[in-house]
Amino acid sequence: IAVTGSDEHLWKMWALPGGNILMTGEGHTDWLSGCCFRPSGTQLVTSSGDTTVRIWDLSRRGCILTLKGHARAVQDCSWHSWGDLVASASMDSTSKIWDVNSERCRYTMRGHKDSVNSIEFLPFSSTVLTSSADKTLSLWDSRTGLPVHTFHGHLHSCNHATFN
Repeated sequence: IAVTGSDEHLWKMWALPGGNILMTGEGHTDWLSGCCFRPSGTQLVTSSGDTTVRIWDLSRRGCILTLKGHARAVQDCSWHSWGDLVASASMDSTSKIWDVNSERCRYTMRGHKDSVNSIEFLPFSSTVLTSSADKTLSLWDSRTGLPVHTFHGHLHSCNHATFN
């Protein structure tokens, strides 16, 4: 199974390798920038130009939670490997750690000076990695929302970062 997000304001779930569309998610009001499965595979998180992050329950075939709090488009989203936290990165220069159980923002991470373009949890860890248009990468502690280290060295916008 693969999931795609598009400028059509929706996501689609595809069966591989045949390519049949299994499910479509409608509800965002602008382009989709990211999508990530919950580790259990039962839910999906999406991020959008409409400034929201949405949680979708695949068995219910619909959105069960809309997380609001970013001031500009949300560029990326990531689900923690334990399944209780979601992270989002926004063009408003912030990232957020959302507690899915309480349906609230746990931390707003501030420190980048420009759009935060990607966000990812280190598996089975409290460490979060962000990349930014300010030409930096930052490591954050998702338990506190505080920066751990910032890496400088890019001459242009850093669009994505990942762990091995």
